[in-house]
Amino acid sequence: MPKILRARPSAGAAEEKRIRRLAGARHAPADWNQRGRIITLSWSGLRVPAIAEQLGCHEQTVRRWLVRFNASGLDGLADLGGQGRRRRITEAERSRIIALVKQAPPGRPVRDGSGDLAAAEETGTPEWTLDTLTEAARAAGTGIHRSQVRRILRAEGVRWRRTRAWIRSKNPDFAPVFFIAP
Repeated sequence: MPKILRARPSAGAAEEKRIRRLAGARHAPADWNQRGRIITLSWSGLRVPAIAEQLGCHEQTVRRWLVRFNASGLDGLADLGGQGRRRRITEAERSRIIALVKQAPPGRPVRDGSGDLAAAEETGTPEWTLDTLTEAARAAGTGIHRSQVRRILRAEGVRWRRTRAWIRSKNPDFAPVFFIAP
């Protein structure tokens, strides 16, 4: 003979009031509203198949919420956290990648105390690119791919390269000319 599953009696008037208010709420999330209605319909004497038919859901859904309510009360009606894929990179590693962009790239010349220009690495690039950021992050111990670095920076609104002016040239003899309109 199958076991008849019903919601346990309320632990107090406050719990019953909250569940009944949740079941009749118009502005509560729909899933919470449905869970409250499952409990109140069970309290009114309906069995699992009748509750499922009235709410338009599967019987297993009704059973799941009745069991969770019986075990944990109102807290059992909440969604369990932790679903979905876990992040591969921690927030601290994400912060380190964002902080890299704010630092000068290893090949960018910087003036020292005497006023001379010198780069930390002569072979390094003078501007950050996704490839150099990825290499720097890997050197710091974060196993990350180029596309992931791009996603992180775009999500944070961080630019990883400077905008190029149209008057820049690699030719050392080039002198920008500015035209002033009369």
